[in-house]
Amino acid sequence: MLNTPLGRFRVVSLIEGLSFLVLLGIAMPLKYFADIPTGVTLVGWIHGVLFVLYIAAVVHVTLTDGWSLKRVTGALIASLLPFGPFVFDARLRRERKW
Repeated sequence: MLNTPLGRFRVVSLIEGLSFLVLLGIAMPLKYFADIPTGVTLVGWIHGVLFVLYIAAVVHVTLTDGWSLKRVTGALIASLLPFGPFVFDARLRRERKW
């Protein structure tokens, strides 16, 4: 799976999506309801790095696989929505029959 730009994008996408869910579902509630801000600091930093990797992976797969502007826009919008990367990955798998 890591041998192709698309495979690397899919891995980064799923990890970035998971980090976003951890940030929203665990770290932020701990910060605001239990007054434990450390989780947001740590998970937020990790998520930020993964987000930058996600954008780099989108650029790389666009250059190598010739993604359309519509697909790139979909990938970028998906990165901003909870569960978005998982939905986008499901569409990629459906198209490629993985």
